Order: sequence, then structure tokens, then C-alpha cells
Amino acid sequence: MRKRSHRVRAALAVVAATVLGVSGCQGGDGSPAAEGTKARAARPPLWDTSPDSVAAVGDSITRGFDACTVLSDCPEASWATGSDAAVESLAVRLLGVTGAAERSWNYAVTGARMADLPGQMAQAVARRPELVTVMAGGNDACRTTASAMTPVTEFRADFEEAMRTLRSALPKTQVYVSSVPNLMRLWSEGRTNVLGKQVWKLGICPSMLGDADDLTSAATLRRESVQRRVVEYNKVLREVCAKDRRCRFDGGAVYDFRFGTDQLSHWDWFHPSKDGQARLAEIAYRKVTAAGP
Repeated sequence: MRKRSHRVRAALAVVAATVLGVSGCQGGDGSPAAEGTKARAARPPLWDTSPDSVAAVGDSITRGFDACTVLSDCPEASWATGSDAAVESLAVRLLGVTGAAERSWNYAVTGARMADLPGQMAQAVARRPELVTVMAGGNDACRTTASAMTPVTEFRADFEEAMRTLRSALPKTQVYVSSVPNLMRLWSEGRTNVLGKQVWKLGICPSMLGDADDLTSAATLRRESVQRRVVEYNKVLREVCAKDRRCRFDGGAVYDFRFGTDQLSHWDWFHPSKDGQARLAEIAYRKVTAAGP
């Protein structure tokens, strides 16, 4: 009887020790599990909604071309880094007027295509910005003919190279990527203006805007092929950006934006006016400051 009681007491002791051990692992402050929870909670979010510096790369839209005077860059009206109060650029919204003047840089070039982006990105890297904005692809679709548009495979390779250029030097810099604007809508809106159509004849985006009043099946097929290429470019931008944990694509917001003639430059009826630039800045700000991934 004594032996049996001894065995029972021993078994109970083992159970008690086990219970205490388990509760200790799951227990209060100072335990390994609690410390691990604190560490996870203390990790900063992967995306910073308030970056402290901005660099912009891209084409004439980001240079503010024709937003102020005819056939001229107007970087102060740029949606990304401009200082014009009527635009309230992304940099101004994020950094304030003084901060934007000191810590934002514009390396976009009028006429640039995606093939030019790696070189622009190398310039931006030298500034070590916390955020880089990308808006490119319009000139890859706006060629002399539809057959001269940049092939999708080349477009992808050039964008991937630009991202590698950034990541090799700045692995934690964030990237905001704008979708390519809807060129078909630009044609449908701008062709309502007689002056605009005359300006287009000077050679503005002939693959889409050439012979603006031609509604034959051949012209329609040409415009549709350009529009399909724009959609394919946006698919590339989305897919490449999705592979980078610190890259945000606008989700097609710029492409989907239903702009009217007020948002187009009245110099060329193609590039954004100051009002159009302000709308682009608003779209970018919403995406950059959005909570979550």
C-alpha cells in the first residue's frame, strides 16, 4: 500500500512539473514567448507612409511639359516634385514646401522611354531617397507608327533593370509606380477640340492621335492595337512591382482616371495641365499614404 501511494505521489509530481513548465512557456512578462510577441509588435511596418525624401524618374509628364508655356518643361508644376501651389505635388504633400525644396529631385526627361529608366534610376540612387516615383511608358506606345512601339518583352527587361539598379544600392528605398495613362481616352477627349487636332498634326503621339477624325476600320484597328499595348505595359508594371516588397503600383488608378479637357494642356491637348498634374499628385499621395501593404 505504501509503495502504491509512493508511486501515485511521484506521478502527481511529474504532472505538476509538466503543467508548471508549460504555463511558464506561455506565461507573463519576461518569458520567451512574451518577449517574442513584444519583438514582433515592435517591428516597424514594411511600408513607411511618410518618407523623408523623394526622387522622380520618368518622362515629360513628370517634367510638367506644356503645363506652363508652350513646348517647354515646367518642373515646378510636376505632380511628383513640383513647387507650384496650384498642383501641390506629392513631395509637397509629404514633406511640406520647405522639405520638398530641400529633399526632392526630378530626374525625368521629356521624350524618355522605359529604356532610359535605368540611367535615370542611377542618378536618383546618388541622392539616396526614401521614395522613388516612376511614371514611364507613354512614349513607348506613342511612336510614329503602331509597329514601332516598344515590344512588351523589352519593356519588361528595361523596367526590371531599373529596379535592379535601385535595389543594388538602396534595398530599403520605396517605389511608387504609376500606370500608363489611357491614350484612347486622350484621343476621344482631345479630338473634340479643333485647335487640339491641329496641334496633334505636328506629330504628337501619331500612333494613337494621327488622323484624329479618321474613323475607318484601319484607323480603329490601329488605335486599338496601341491601347492593347498600353494595357500590356501596365500588366508588366504591376507584375514587376509585385515582386518587390517595397514597391507599390497604383492599381491602374492613373489609367482609369476619367480626365476631361480641363486636365489637358491647352498648348498641346496631350500633356496634363496644372489641374491634371494636381490630380496625378492626389492619386499618388493616396497610394503612398495608404495603410497596409
